[in-house]
Amino acid sequence: MIDKERLTRQMDFCREVDKEKEVFRQSYLCDGSRRENDAEHAWHMGIMAMILQEYSNEDVDLLKVIEMLLIHDIVEIDAGDTYAYDTEGLKSQAEREAKAAERIFGMLPEDQRDWMFELFHEFEEGNTPEARFARSLDNVQPVMQNDASEGKDWQEKGIRLSQAIERQRRTAQGSQILWDEVSKPMLQKNIDLGNIIGDVSLDEI
Repeated sequence: MIDKERLTRQMDFCREVDKEKEVFRQSYLCDGSRRENDAEHAWHMGIMAMILQEYSNEDVDLLKVIEMLLIHDIVEIDAGDTYAYDTEGLKSQAEREAKAAERIFGMLPEDQRDWMFELFHEFEEGNTPEARFARSLDNVQPVMQNDASEGKDWQEKGIRLSQAIERQRRTAQGSQILWDEVSKPMLQKNIDLGNIIGDVSLDEI
């Protein structure tokens, strides 16, 4: 027998997360034509996880990695996208996102609510192989987009390499290969082109 209340709550959640398509990130699409939305970002990283899994530093449960990538930005429906280098916005990010998680994940039946919370917190804490690899992809993807769009977002905001250092350390924690062979060369290329202000050495990361 179908639990109609459970199904109603699940469908309400499915309608709610459609709003993620309306949350626009700072990153441009690879062709530089417009900024991507959160749903596009999540889908793109899910595909990247499937293709790049072999470069994880550790063996990972691919399904769990994809689950994390699909849900980690749902909270931005309420909290909005916080730019990686927005020092003021970052101060309140955790509080805003925790409140959003309570409301949005709370729409689900209790078992699925708890599952979503666990995935979200595991990603944020970054202490498991799956979370480390997922967070690496979350770093690699915008670097790739910026490189493909000729550093459009970096140029617009006058980004310095020193601003990126802490975030980019997470890339190597999940995938040394993706750092050494993808992100690092792309960053150096864009420093050389003047798209990023090279105020420190990449070797400091």
